[in-house]
Amino acid sequence: MKDKLLNRLRRQCSRREYCSADILKKAGEALDGDREGAKEILDALVAEKYVDDLRYATAYAREKSMISGWGGTKIRYMLSGKGIPRETISLALAEIDEARAGQRLERLMAAKAKSLKDDPQARLKLLRFGLGRGYQYDEVVDVIDKYKTDI
Repeated sequence: MKDKLLNRLRRQCSRREYCSADILKKAGEALDGDREGAKEILDALVAEKYVDDLRYATAYAREKSMISGWGGTKIRYMLSGKGIPRETISLALAEIDEARAGQRLERLMAAKAKSLKDDPQARLKLLRFGLGRGYQYDEVVDVIDKYKTDI
């Protein structure tokens, strides 16, 4: 049973990245709550380099930053929810290109500002939008101030 599960998880891990918490959950469910067995399977996958939390966190941060337009705060929060250690999250976030993230924030805010053209609460809504995307308050306010004449 464990060998079959281990082989299945190897195949899944070779197709996409998983963090330790995801594997523990999958293995625990497959083994009907056997935490020791799930831990053994996780240890084997980590030893064979199928599971690496730093690699997972880096890929997650890069994808969410570039494709979804998330800021560092939201990425940090989501990764910590997956049980990734703080040091690993910090290393993963260091991989994000800050200049490109700033440009992405400006594009997102410009598009949102257009949709709020005649709204009397546009500034507040833009601020909430930027913070909801996970960007720092100072970054969001700087971008909003660039569009102050338009808002």
